[in-house]
Amino acid sequence: MITHVVMMKFKPEVGDAQIDELEALLDSLPDKIDEIQSYDFGRDIVHSERSYDFALVSVFANLDTLKHYQVHPAHQVVVKKLGGMCDHLAAVDYENAPYRRQDDNEPDPLKDNNLFRRL
Repeated sequence: MITHVVMMKFKPEVGDAQIDELEALLDSLPDKIDEIQSYDFGRDIVHSERSYDFALVSVFANLDTLKHYQVHPAHQVVVKKLGGMCDHLAAVDYENAPYRRQDDNEPDPLKDNNLFRRL
């Protein structure tokens, strides 16, 4: 599995209405892009010197499904919007570390297709 993390630092003039629009676009992506296995995002609540303003965490089965997501037209709409909103954007894509369950009766969280449930 591949985890895709994006952190965004918005331009000073970006307001709540623009961030609300971004959240609506992001919220619609899992319904449009089947390769997304889990998806979560949100605004920073700490506001420290080192904080970014917004983050996105998504999980994909493998590198090929991540690449498909990256070029998907619905994702490209978000990329274009972010280009106008961000002073800085940082991303990391990493292969999830293997894990071991305590025993075989314990549920397997990686088999759950919705690790980050939005309520």
